[in-house]
Amino acid sequence: MTRDDPHPTVTIASRAMWRIRLARELPRYLLCAMSVAGLAASTRFAIAPPTAKLSAVAVRQPSLPDRAAEAYAALFARRYLTWNAAEPQASASALEPFLGPGLEPDAGLELPASGEQRVEWAEVVQARSPAPGQHVYTVAAQTDSQGLLYLTVPVARTAAGGLALDGYPAFVGAPAAGPAQAAGHLREVLEPALATVVQRALRNYLAASSSELAADLAGGARVSLPEQPLSLESMQRLDWALEGSAVLATVQAQDGRGVRYTLAYELDVVRDQGRWEVAAVQMDPDE
Repeated sequence: MTRDDPHPTVTIASRAMWRIRLARELPRYLLCAMSVAGLAASTRFAIAPPTAKLSAVAVRQPSLPDRAAEAYAALFARRYLTWNAAEPQASASALEPFLGPGLEPDAGLELPASGEQRVEWAEVVQARSPAPGQHVYTVAAQTDSQGLLYLTVPVARTAAGGLALDGYPAFVGAPAAGPAQAAGHLREVLEPALATVVQRALRNYLAASSSELAADLAGGARVSLPEQPLSLESMQRLDWALEGSAVLATVQAQDGRGVRYTLAYELDVVRDQGRWEVAAVQMDPDE
């Protein structure tokens, strides 16, 4: 209806039947197609599920100590610090297996006109690895003339897997250390029965009396007795360890010469049918 023609009119337009059917059925067709696609995907995942492709990631394992390299460094330190000015050839011969064309003769060691020095003991106390296959060991060496010395020794693994001195040694200071620290706040053992068992077990343990100690041991417990028998004089403290299944006993003991010691022992304890028993003393002999 227009403003010029006040009477309403009806317009009839013709459309193809297939278009009418398509418009009416299209949503149903789309829904069916989506359902078929979903079923096909489910079937595919059921028959051949996808596998995640994980990229290989190198997990860095903690490096194990190279015991042979440690012993090599300690042996060099012992020979390097042991000398006798009256026998210079002996020192040179001792160092010769460690040297090569890259180092001066005798590793640069020049002896004085007189004097001598011997190493009483030498031990690796620190290690670092500046690069794969390279180690720098700090060796503590007790000498009879200069006292305790600290020497760094660089050691490398050759391409063939052998050991070689990787440069000159160096005298250094001791590793950082501080005063002794007492254990943190511990809970005192207030059970007299447990204290009695611990004191009796330690007395028999220190005296190396295996037959008497067995009476206080738990089933399956293994204990290695000390080589030097001691007599227990007193138990000064008895506290629960942090995990609650062990106790820490501070005792005074004396050896056969009359030397007195203040010692601390950790004992694993268990309660079986109301009776306290000792499962371990200070260390595991099987490890």
